[in-house]
Amino acid sequence: MECPTKTLSFFTLFALSLASNGCTSSEMADYGRVYSTPQPTRHFDPEVGLTTDDDFLTNAFQNVSDHPLSTFSIDVDTASYSMSRNFLLHDELPPREIVRTEEFLNYFTYDYAQPTGESPISTTFEMAACPWNAGHHLLLVGLQAKDIPKESIPASNLVFLLDVSGSMSARNKLPLLQDSMRLLVAELRPQDRVAIVTYAGSAGLVLDSTPGTEKTKILSAINALSSGGSTAGGEGIELAYSVASDYFQEDGNNRIILATDGDFNVGISDDSELVQLIASKREQNIFLSVLGFGNGNYRDHKMEGLADHGNGNYTYIDSLLEAKKALVTEFGSTMYTVAKDVKLQIEFNPAAVSAYRLIGYENRMLEDKDFNDDRKDAGEMGSGHQVTALYEIIPADSLEAHGGVDALKYQQASMPKVAPNEEWFTLKVRYKDPHSKQSTRFEHSATKQQIWSTSTSRNFDFASSVAECCLVLRDSEFKAEASLENAIARGKLAKGTDLQGYRSEFLLQMEKAKLLLWSTKDLD
Repeated sequence: MECPTKTLSFFTLFALSLASNGCTSSEMADYGRVYSTPQPTRHFDPEVGLTTDDDFLTNAFQNVSDHPLSTFSIDVDTASYSMSRNFLLHDELPPREIVRTEEFLNYFTYDYAQPTGESPISTTFEMAACPWNAGHHLLLVGLQAKDIPKESIPASNLVFLLDVSGSMSARNKLPLLQDSMRLLVAELRPQDRVAIVTYAGSAGLVLDSTPGTEKTKILSAINALSSGGSTAGGEGIELAYSVASDYFQEDGNNRIILATDGDFNVGISDDSELVQLIASKREQNIFLSVLGFGNGNYRDHKMEGLADHGNGNYTYIDSLLEAKKALVTEFGSTMYTVAKDVKLQIEFNPAAVSAYRLIGYENRMLEDKDFNDDRKDAGEMGSGHQVTALYEIIPADSLEAHGGVDALKYQQASMPKVAPNEEWFTLKVRYKDPHSKQSTRFEHSATKQQIWSTSTSRNFDFASSVAECCLVLRDSEFKAEASLENAIARGKLAKGTDLQGYRSEFLLQMEKAKLLLWSTKDLD
């Protein structure tokens, strides 16, 4: 017999879902808008090390006896979440390869303690039962960068490098970019400077570096922008760096902001040469951030890679609200770095932990020896930035087989039980001052007694909700009993005040994902 619910339209089901979340009629109308959907482009260049979208990676469980160290670079990009949301707004499930769990987690803010003392970074730990895998633990590791008041942030020397080629003519590209820049102009202080370089056929200086006091002049240059021609991104980037160098601010924020739909066709045609240029300027403390727009030939991983090499952030702008989040609400964290080349290394105690799996950060993994190598580039944290990482842990007293081998007969029996006050792990963090080439290191150890929670925090519950949703969206081989239904229910309870509405929006989109997954199932 046919399920009666199946006769309802998808949109009726989604409307009922929105209403169940307390969404008003105006909010439901807003979620009904259809925006363009970014289409991931398959792109791979082994010389540059940019990961192909076809190469779907996922971290596996590591035996602590063989691999006691877990080493990775932090990541504060958020483009993956914005792109995935855009697919859902377009009534499509996001391709699994663009769902990067760490970028979902780090899109949201958590209640982490501000740093005290000299270090610009504080740490938070919490561990509890894993919601989707009975017998496993889930460990939350949170980093909080020092939050510097906007008025105290050093002067910014910003050079916008804008793609105004013919491919940028769509409403969700250059016009949205112009609207986004207008929001930023309103936030400029007298000590800040802005320049605009465009590339389309040939590079041009549209606006020489102009102080924040001359907002009318800056806005006039933005309003006059128009699209047309082919894309010469390589040539434009050289001019942008030249302008940034001419107005370099000692101890300030010197940054190129590349805004494009990712279609680089002319200019520096060799990707490795382009990356070398960006990396060399990074060493001169001129960083590069990337704002992605639109769809079509959208090269997600290439743009992420350029931002990574430029010590910058990668953000996908699909709406004016997202532009406000990146360029206004989170201006300090997006534009001003307080710690660069931030690396984490966790050593697990085999007496306490049998195996572990880092959830996400697949393209941020480092070799263990890279942790102490100051030449090895890593991620940056801006003012007030937060980084959240989750480990799924198999405790040492578990008899579960993992890593593709049978459960061991003798080693488990002979393993001494860990005392309640014995350390489970040691976290080491290494970072550099934005203007230094030498790193600073600190570490914290934790026992289960110190971090175990039987009554979990909102931080833990919402982060685990996000991770569980990603396990389902990625159709991960490690999803175990993960479900959108359970994740959404837990997320609702952990939503908190949610002043900006970001968590509510996430839960609504996951409701939509649940319906889309349901609609593809065979109900017979």
